[in-house]
Amino acid sequence: MIIFWLIALIVFVVVEALTVGLVSIWFAIGALAAFISALLKAKIWVQITSFVVLTAATIIITRPLAKKYLAPKHRPTNADRVLDMVGVVTERIDNLSETGSVHVGGRLWRARSEDGTIIEVGEKVRSIRIEGVKLIVSHSEAETAAKALK
Repeated sequence: MIIFWLIALIVFVVVEALTVGLVSIWFAIGALAAFISALLKAKIWVQITSFVVLTAATIIITRPLAKKYLAPKHRPTNADRVLDMVGVVTERIDNLSETGSVHVGGRLWRARSEDGTIIEVGEKVRSIRIEGVKLIVSHSEAETAAKALK
């Protein structure tokens, strides 16, 4: 069993070294405990119990901390401020011709229509999302309602 736990320990450490996040460090700690108990000539049930208990304990204790400090954090940028704002088309939006500009949030953005429709200069649009350096827009509700009344 000494060789088994040593191999398990090495495998868990190698897997941990090859991954970006914490994946198997807890199992490596459990395997280390089982390896030490095997070196001390403990019975197999003691080895397995030490592996399971120490692995579970380290997961319970450290996993929340690891998730808190290692999780990627989304930091909103100034560009995110224009999302869900209404703007005015300053250059005809035509996805096929790859043209279109919108003035929204005090800035001029290259724009594309979300559903592929052509949107003319002067129409109001609502910003939906940002893809690269382009603002994806759709007709604003007010503009759609005004067209329906005509």
